[in-house]
Amino acid sequence: MSARNETAWRMFEADRASKNLGMRLVEATEGRAVVEMTVGPLMLNGHGIAHGGFVFTLADTAFACACNVDGRGVTVASGADVTFVASAREGDLLVATAQERTVFGRSGLYDVTVRRGEEVVAEFRGRSRTLSPRG
Repeated sequence: MSARNETAWRMFEADRASKNLGMRLVEATEGRAVVEMTVGPLMLNGHGIAHGGFVFTLADTAFACACNVDGRGVTVASGADVTFVASAREGDLLVATAQERTVFGRSGLYDVTVRRGEEVVAEFRGRSRTLSPRG
């Protein structure tokens, strides 16, 4: 693993919110990241399905890792949108795959697909902003 690719891994290791939800960083390479999470009983809404906020958080974590792979600087979200396509249930393994679409100046655009197996659960588009260079 190159020093550049280690940036996202170090960031994820320090991410207590994502780790406490049981998320696992599977891949972080050149504008791409894969994060997985199993839907637990405390993640269910009043309908007995995964609360959309947890699905969003999984996608947002994959987005954050993809944004910070290259080591350009501290990169954060400037905005994001999600479309929920299918519901997830307790015990489902969700896999979020983030892919950089374009970077322009200090801004970037990333798409994240959240899947359960081959089925798409959500589509997420994130907008990033690099705040400061890494030193």
